[in-house]
Amino acid sequence: MDLQLIKTFLEVASTGSFGSAAGRLFVTQSAVSLRVQRLEDQLGRPLFERTKGGVILTAAGREFRGFATMILRNWEQARQRVSALDTVPSSLAIGAQPSLWPRFGFRWLDRLRQQMPDLFIRAEMGRPDALAQMILSGAVQVVLSYEALNRPGLHSERLMEDQLVLVAPWPDVGVADLQGRYVLVDWGPDFLRFHEEALPALTDARLVLAMGSLGAWFARNRGLASYMPARFARRHMDEGSLHLVKDAPSYAYPAWVIWREDSEAELRDVASRTLREAVAEAEAEIVDLLLQLQSGDAVS
Repeated sequence: MDLQLIKTFLEVASTGSFGSAAGRLFVTQSAVSLRVQRLEDQLGRPLFERTKGGVILTAAGREFRGFATMILRNWEQARQRVSALDTVPSSLAIGAQPSLWPRFGFRWLDRLRQQMPDLFIRAEMGRPDALAQMILSGAVQVVLSYEALNRPGLHSERLMEDQLVLVAPWPDVGVADLQGRYVLVDWGPDFLRFHEEALPALTDARLVLAMGSLGAWFARNRGLASYMPARFARRHMDEGSLHLVKDAPSYAYPAWVIWREDSEAELRDVASRTLREAVAEAEAEIVDLLLQLQSGDAVS
């Protein structure tokens, strides 16, 4: 699409007059009229309604105006980024679910800054649906999520498998003892299906928090039982303020890294390596607890 047509359309929409738009664009009024006609032909809809006082936008024109503004803005951003490639350091925009930043995301940032001190990094946080929109639009190049995203132009890699464990602030407690003292933290649709099948006695929880680690934080600070990542629970178990519910199953919770396939190859290589290093360190921290879970020793 010819950007001159879009610029002309926006000038006419702004001034309400072909003549005024022509003055701003330093062209003749007939040139403005011809450009608008060409744009209307391409879109298949009239964009302006002619009146005695000038022109006003039609419904199609009002709809197109937002897109036209966005097209010009994106073009200008692209032009600036491309023209500045020789002078601006490489950049990496990362999006992640809140629980994954303290899990290993912050460690990754530390390693990236050590390996590439000139790299410009921007970090974002959001739920899976928001992160999906970020990476599909190009707002971020890579996403850390508990949900894989299989779309053209994206590549998902399984990073690690976290464990969600059911813990309570009282020792020697079983699932049957949690009625009225349990909060259901929503860790996603797969977890909810697991929860419904494995713990039918707790499916009628009166409080459901779709907040991930913030929900687990709320439960711990309110003296309620909940599922939370083993990493988060371990410190409090070591302190004696949380205890594993002895007859509750744990839940394997895989984490994924999702890359845009058009990411800069050299940058992606370094970022992938440092991410794997950060994940390995995070996994090592919960090995002992997972062994205890498997042996059945960590029940208090």
